[in-house]
Amino acid sequence: MIRLYNLDFCSLEIHHNYMIAVMKEGIVVSATNNSILIKIAEKHFKKAPFVYITHRIHSYAVDPIVYIKTAEVSNLIGFAVVSKDPRQKEQTTYEKSFFKKEFRRFDDIESALSWKEELISKYQQSKSFSDKDKKGIKE
Repeated sequence: MIRLYNLDFCSLEIHHNYMIAVMKEGIVVSATNNSILIKIAEKHFKKAPFVYITHRIHSYAVDPIVYIKTAEVSNLIGFAVVSKDPRQKEQTTYEKSFFKKEFRRFDDIESALSWKEELISKYQQSKSFSDKDKKGIKE
């Protein structure tokens, strides 16, 4: 782990190419909360690709509009929800409709981290091919 933030609405772990948020019980993730998370992401990831993982241990609400703004973060390549709560399956389907990038739900952190590795790898491969195209390199 690179850094741990204990914010008034969540704890946030920053890792090499991902972040894990655990929201506090009963909060509503608002545009204000979201802008704080985006600023932290911009500080730590600059232009590097990363994945946001929310570990839904507690019950809380999310203003779905925050997903629209979050999807505008250019180097955010995926959003993972980790929860074993069966109600989250329906909730994440609804939330995904507001987020125009990769968005998945997982039962455990390990599965979300494996998916994150797949996304980072795909991104790096596509970036590598795109850079070669720009330089006119053929393989």
